Amino acid sequence: MQFTKFSTLGRLGAAAAAFAAPAVAFAQDAAAPAVAAAAAAPVADKGDTAFMFICTLLVLFMLMPGIALFYGGLVRTKNMLSVLMQCTVAGAAIMIIWVTYGYSFAFGGSTSAFWGGTAKMFLSGVNMDSTAATFSDGVVIPEFIFVMFQMTFAALTPALIIGAFAERIKFSASILFCILWVTFVYFPIAHMVWDANGLIFGWGALDFAGGTVVHINAGLAGLIGAIMVGKRTGYGKDMMAPHSMTLTLVGAAMLWVGWFGFNAGSNLEASGGAMLATVNTFVATAAAVLSWCVVETFTRGKASLLGAVSGMIAGLVAITPAAGIAGPMGAIVMGLIVSPLCYFFVAVIKNKFGYDDTADVFGVHGIGGLFGALATGIFASASLGGIGYAEGVTMGGQFMTQVYAVLVTIAWCGIGSLVIYKIVDLVVGLRVTVEAEREGLDLASHGEAAYHS
Repeated sequence: MQFTKFSTLGRLGAAAAAFAAPAVAFAQDAAAPAVAAAAAAPVADKGDTAFMFICTLLVLFMLMPGIALFYGGLVRTKNMLSVLMQCTVAGAAIMIIWVTYGYSFAFGGSTSAFWGGTAKMFLSGVNMDSTAATFSDGVVIPEFIFVMFQMTFAALTPALIIGAFAERIKFSASILFCILWVTFVYFPIAHMVWDANGLIFGWGALDFAGGTVVHINAGLAGLIGAIMVGKRTGYGKDMMAPHSMTLTLVGAAMLWVGWFGFNAGSNLEASGGAMLATVNTFVATAAAVLSWCVVETFTRGKASLLGAVSGMIAGLVAITPAAGIAGPMGAIVMGLIVSPLCYFFVAVIKNKFGYDDTADVFGVHGIGGLFGALATGIFASASLGGIGYAEGVTMGGQFMTQVYAVLVTIAWCGIGSLVIYKIVDLVVGLRVTVEAEREGLDLASHGEAAYHS
């Protein structure tokens, strides 16, 4: 079975084909004439296949154990295992869901602007011979590796949300929410942004590796969850400092390493585009670490490790949608700008409005993703070192397209997440009892402890 990438050149021009990332849609050429059917099937490029295999494992590394250790270190000792369990089980559940119906809902070949249809459910038609196109004409990779690469994205994204309501949500509620959320929020947004028939893709919006799909999506869902689940018991009164900044740094470092698979792999082939994404992932992140430390020095009198790792994540988030689009100098500027923005929301806005976002999912992922998505429209400009716009597109026009893409993502995610939280609350209840929360979710929910005296 041969699959071809939907053409984007008619609508967006040749440059936009390079912008479109992970996930191009695939369609079976069922009406090919007999002569074409007799032609030799394309052979997957072994180098690109190996590259994508490594990138897929790197993104898995972000989930297990990267984000789990990052969030685990940020909570109190008595809740360490609960965070590890939620990340582990949610990720496992979504991997099964992805191959059952998620891949089809996102990239099933439907002409709908909002979902991919049911043609690929249970991986129907996906086998050792089916292929997925890359951005180079005639170069393909096995469809299986494309399925798995996108599966790691789908498994990681809801795990990001877990940090917002950590330490007080029921284990069952967390897992049920993640399952429903990927089904009704993540899969449709992924289709709209990354599938050639998707609504936002059709507008010409640029999202190389997930500024809207992953980070705005997760950040907003986290904010809504933090508000709906409510503040931790004793919030603002009891000591709730991270129990292990050592583990938080270990997790953050794993995220940075894994993020190279996240960003470079979104190029779908081992080419110059992947290397541009790689250098941008280095320098934007480094700039954001330094920027956060400078901001803390001026506002608090000293830089903290928590601030440094927060800047690290903020830089990674900001460059994600622009990784293969902006130039290295533009990436540095994005890294320098994103940290003060995220710091303001973490240190000022959160305190002003009083919501309890445990791991600052909204302040870092939501705001960092929002900034990155909008800034991509600016730093894509060739005059600023980017790879340039599609023919006839101006900076102002591209920026407004990015605004529309962000607004649709916020509306879809906001309404969908609110409804899903309500459903989960009705079915199993969102929150543990006060007694269980005071005892700690490790013992109350799982009957074990991360540490023993």
